[in-house]
Amino acid sequence: MFSRLNGLLKSVILFIVVLIVLFGLYTWASLNWVYSSGERAGYVQKFSFKGYVCKTWEGEIVLVSMPGTQAEKFVFTVKDAAVAKKVNDSLGKRVKIVYEEHKGIPSSCFGESSYFVQDVLFLEK
Repeated sequence: MFSRLNGLLKSVILFIVVLIVLFGLYTWASLNWVYSSGERAGYVQKFSFKGYVCKTWEGEIVLVSMPGTQAEKFVFTVKDAAVAKKVNDSLGKRVKIVYEEHKGIPSSCFGESSYFVQDVLFLEK
C-alpha cells in the first residue's frame, strides 16, 4: 500500500517539475525570441517606473505624422536602466526609438507592453 502511494507521489512530483521546466522554457523563449523589430519617431509623452511587485519602466510616445492629423500613441517598455535614463532625458523632445516586439510573454511582470525599447536617438538638439 505504501509503495503504491510512494510511486504515485513520485509521479505527481515529476509531473509538477516537468510543468515548471516547460513554463520556464516557454518564458525564456518568449523573452529572447524577437517577433518583430522596428523604429518609431515622435515625442515621449509619459514615462514612469510602475508596478507593485515587479517594477518596470513603461512609456508612451506620441507619433505625429502630419500637422493637423490625429496623433497616435505607441506604448512601450524599457528593461535596461541606461536606456531608461536616455528616455527620461528625452521627455518633450523629438526622438526615434528602436524597439523589439516579443509575443506571448506570460506575465505583466516583464512589462505591460510587448514592445521593448533597445535604444533612443535624439532627432533634434
